[in-house]
Amino acid sequence: PSGAGLYASILLRPAPHAVPLLTIAAGVGVVEGNRASTGLQAMLKWPNDVFAGAGKLAGILAEAGATTAGVSHVVLGFGINLRPAAYPAEVASRATSIEGELGRPVDPGVVLVECLAALSSRYDDLQSGRPGSVLEAWRAYAGPMLCRPVEWDDGTGARRGVAEDVDGTGGMPVDVGVN
Repeated sequence: PSGAGLYASILLRPAPHAVPLLTIAAGVGVVEGNRASTGLQAMLKWPNDVFAGAGKLAGILAEAGATTAGVSHVVLGFGINLRPAAYPAEVASRATSIEGELGRPVDPGVVLVECLAALSSRYDDLQSGRPGSVLEAWRAYAGPMLCRPVEWDDGTGARRGVAEDVDGTGGMPVDVGVN
């Protein structure tokens, strides 16, 4: 429904060293922007979902445009559920909204401004060669999701393991010896 969500796309031209951690940085920025604008203590789930209380609050997607010389640009998009809505049946039990969690209305303009400011700050961290601050923040916001069982399909079938951490390339080491 109109006004139920906030959706934005940003065109970035990252340095090559910044590209691998861009989605991780965006997740951190959206969590920090939501916290700054609403006080909602959202968390991250690998790598691009933002959760709060009852379910998924926001999602992030990044699409790179490439040339023969490498990545020329990245379109980074995010969507945040602002108000409770008539979610499709397949996601209704897993979705939530800022207003649904807080029990009060929020100003979409303030949410947007704070998210863009936090995204800008985290993008600057990457561009300026400070990936450690992004990774440290991601670990803090994703802490409850780490050291938990995960499942994925590697093309040959379902695999299981325990998510350990996020590494310096934006990958998630998984201990497959633990099921």
